[in-house]
Amino acid sequence: MSQSNPSVLTLQNHPPPNPAPPASDPSIYQVHHDAFAAEGQPTTTVGWLERARKVSDILAPDASARSKDQKTPRAEISLLKSSSLTKVLGDVKYGGGGESWETGYKVIREVAAGDGSIGMLLGYHLLWSVTAHIVGTDEQKERYEKLIIENNYFIGGAVNPRDNDSRVSRAPSGEGLVFNGFKNFNTGGVVSDLTVLEGVYEDTEGHIFAFVPTNQPGIVFSHNWNNIGLRLTESGSVKIENVPIAWEDALGWSNETKAPIPEVLQVPFTALLLPTIQLVFSNFYIGIAQGALRTARHYTLTQTRAWPFAHDPKPNPTDEHYVLARYGKFFASLRAADALADRAGKEIADAFNGHGSKRDLSARKRGEVAEWVASVKVVATHTSLEVTSGVFEVTGARSTAEKYGFDRFWKDVRTHTLHDPVAYKESELGRFWLLDEVPNPTWYT
Repeated sequence: MSQSNPSVLTLQNHPPPNPAPPASDPSIYQVHHDAFAAEGQPTTTVGWLERARKVSDILAPDASARSKDQKTPRAEISLLKSSSLTKVLGDVKYGGGGESWETGYKVIREVAAGDGSIGMLLGYHLLWSVTAHIVGTDEQKERYEKLIIENNYFIGGAVNPRDNDSRVSRAPSGEGLVFNGFKNFNTGGVVSDLTVLEGVYEDTEGHIFAFVPTNQPGIVFSHNWNNIGLRLTESGSVKIENVPIAWEDALGWSNETKAPIPEVLQVPFTALLLPTIQLVFSNFYIGIAQGALRTARHYTLTQTRAWPFAHDPKPNPTDEHYVLARYGKFFASLRAADALADRAGKEIADAFNGHGSKRDLSARKRGEVAEWVASVKVVATHTSLEVTSGVFEVTGARSTAEKYGFDRFWKDVRTHTLHDPVAYKESELGRFWLLDEVPNPTWYT
């Protein structure tokens, strides 16, 4: 009997899954699927950013209604696929866009401006789709790149490091491995083609990552994501029971020695996974705030009324000093966050482009990149919360009507900015500035 069985028994303590909710119908975007097919895949950075803006504009008008309905976003994932945004980072030889993370982050930001949930799903997908680039061998990198890009697969992930009961053990047959465990959070898995699993290998402290087909009996989604924000991200819990993989699919592990390959998993480059995903977070925070400001601008220009009891009444809200000043502050803050995110995106892209093939990134350089990302996390968190709550000050009391859906922006950023305490990022940056200390890599640094 494998040593993972005690972990399997604990699964009985978790509530049974809820019925699967209704899903959106991909045919609602058929006209856009056809248009993207006719246009073809973008071939330039500018083209990819224009494509992202088109998708954002398609999503924005109905985003509030989708959030209320909370249908599984199969239609929206089909839109990401038909637009090719799912392949923006993929190798050109397999049909990908060949763009760097510098572009990928901008694409995430733009889609999130239209719908925060879909921007988040795209961001997680892009991160998981390149997991083998970071923690896999060269052979695994090529194999999964080809598989994912040629099939235009969407990738989910059951990799919540605070749930430590996920275990990997030798299969009872003696061939390969099996995953068992439970994850409280699992973003995008319900709508994915492949899922990235992570677990601790028996009798070791070594973590194993692997891609597995999502549609299999051993992956049971609870369908219990009912949070105030990011309601379409399908981030509920998942039970993992006897999910098999072959040894050659254990990313960065040796099929011969059954151990981590030192030059793959015991070098600073491997720890680049964490700042890469942390910058995904910050970019969809900024994008959501940009969406709030765009939506508020339209409302102010068409519906907000000037305050008639001022000492110097204005005929239009756009003549009101306080309205102009608040918009100016929000606009400046988001421009600054944009610029900082772009700089950090370049740092991540340079780390991959300059060190990805030889995996020779130094610990110091990895730490410096992480502090660029931490800087964005701090600024994006505070700015997005300020903008998404502050837009009500420039739209007025009538804008709080539920039909306008302005609350979704704040709910979206508030939900995910609690992912890991930003105060720790501020403290980390303080040590970096005062003591010139880069952080030791952790699951959140």
